[in-house]
Amino acid sequence: MKIACGKIGQPCKLFVGLAAFALCCAYAQAQPQQQHRGPAGRPPPMAAPQRPPQIAAPHGPPPSQPHGPPSGQPHGAPSGQSIKERWLAMPPDARQNFRRNADLWMQMTPEQRNLMRQRENMRRQIITREADAAVRDSGLQLNPQERARFESRYIQERRKVEQSLRQQIQTERQKEIPALIQQLRKEFQ
Repeated sequence: MKIACGKIGQPCKLFVGLAAFALCCAYAQAQPQQQHRGPAGRPPPMAAPQRPPQIAAPHGPPPSQPHGPPSGQPHGAPSGQSIKERWLAMPPDARQNFRRNADLWMQMTPEQRNLMRQRENMRRQIITREADAAVRDSGLQLNPQERARFESRYIQERRKVEQSLRQQIQTERQKEIPALIQQLRKEFQ
């Protein structure tokens, strides 16, 4: 039995790439975790090979459906929009991040992939709990459809807040690093 690589290989690559993209999106949206550092801010030598590579954050609009796709529809895909249409709608830098993330996913060991999946599951559980708490804290009495819309909007808006905070931190870090380098230069001369 001979399998034509061109016919099967391309759909498989696309599927694996899309799966990697979905996981990368989820990983990128997870709350930053503190990394344990050794002397001089370097990761400890034993921990480096076990840690999965950093995956770039996705670009473009956040998924519109946070709790999984309806039957037969990719996660986060607006109804009536195919994968190809979504790909074409992505900005070029988002496509580049997608490709880079897919390559990183393909290079990961099964243990690293499982770690990423576990982190994503934990992140989803935390977000679900926090969205439930937001509904409770709002004091609103919502039917299931309104509740799902409320949770979806909460997650979208929270994602925006977190992204804004990450950008602020990065800006502040860039301002502080030159002074830090100067201070260290003086100490070590």
